[in-house]
Amino acid sequence: MTDTRFTVLDLIDIDLKEHNSLNLRCIGGRKGLGREIGIPDLNRPMGAIMGFFEDFAFQRIHLFGRGEVSYLRKLENEGDFSNIHKLFNYPIPCCIFTHNSCPHNAFFEIAEAAECPILVTDLGTADFSARLMRVLAEVFAPRQSIHGVLVEVFGLGILILGDSGVGKSETALDLIHRGHRLVADDVVNLHCVNGNMLMGVGANKIIGHHMEIRGLGIINITHMFGVRAIRDRKEIQLVVNLETWDSGKVYDRLGTDDQVMEFLGVSIPKLEIPVKPGRNIPIIIETAAMNERLKSMGYNAAREFNKNILKWIESDTTRSVFFGHGDII
Repeated sequence: MTDTRFTVLDLIDIDLKEHNSLNLRCIGGRKGLGREIGIPDLNRPMGAIMGFFEDFAFQRIHLFGRGEVSYLRKLENEGDFSNIHKLFNYPIPCCIFTHNSCPHNAFFEIAEAAECPILVTDLGTADFSARLMRVLAEVFAPRQSIHGVLVEVFGLGILILGDSGVGKSETALDLIHRGHRLVADDVVNLHCVNGNMLMGVGANKIIGHHMEIRGLGIINITHMFGVRAIRDRKEIQLVVNLETWDSGKVYDRLGTDDQVMEFLGVSIPKLEIPVKPGRNIPIIIETAAMNERLKSMGYNAAREFNKNILKWIESDTTRSVFFGHGDII
């Protein structure tokens, strides 16, 4: 879960663009804007305003659509707001009205007395619900910070790891020069979305697209290569661990042993690439990206090679037996 409080004011102030915008504004209960939103879910309070409070999910954001607003008008005509008083006896984080609907003055007065924020949006209920659930999923996603470099190569998010000084930033710089994109350098913030997708972003928006190159200093990738060379966030689909070449270690030469690395409960394919003079690491990473895309399309070169070798051995044995060069046991 997130390690910081997320309040109603944070929800209003969150910076979202175009089709993700919530278009929220506060029209009442401003004293309660500091109320914490603790659960990433919504509640349609029709049952509550009708008087049914058993298993009432008061901890959630309460969403009032056209159905709830119509029933509030019915209560207004009857002059019976007892259920509304009961509703605001619970510490509700906030109430949100869709379709630019506004409640009756009596509803405002009760909400103000309870210091419960009343928000309104011009979006329809279904559209707003989908957008808000995406926001809450992002805010409440499990998070982790890791030292590394995140780049996009041929559309694939690659997290480059390795000991300090092994050449992570230099490798990323070469990839950027070859037309690929930088997401984050040095510190990458990871968060798990929907339980199975690992997203990576820079730890700081202001310095996120700068790189530190030993012997050169800090460089600004955006100014140097343009906006085509950067991305704000990217799903991580491959981990490349760079390590100094160890002559005593046996490295995988066929690629048949699939390795994974787990972050926040999500397993990501992993490659270990030894670094030594003469090895072109950026080209190897480009090739790894293309190979990983082929795997996602159902083609595994290592397994296909292994299968062809077995076929060749079997056919050669069969020929030997047929021509009398082998013994049948």
